[in-house]
Amino acid sequence: MAADLTAHGDDLLEFQFEADGFLRYMVRNIVGTLVDVGLGKITPAELKKILESRNRSNASATAPAHGLFLVEVKY
Repeated sequence: MAADLTAHGDDLLEFQFEADGFLRYMVRNIVGTLVDVGLGKITPAELKKILESRNRSNASATAPAHGLFLVEVKY
């Protein structure tokens, strides 16, 4: 999986994810947790532990679906 973050001004962040498969709400769960890192609610070290745990209940709230776009599907 590859992830990229681009800031557009002070109030817009663009997250891009590319992988060979996604689970339901996977991107929204990751984004919600990354937002909490940016807000200082969790540390980058805690994020690493959350990802390594592979346990959804350790992560932050799911990000809302509005603003989420599927750009391309490759086969």
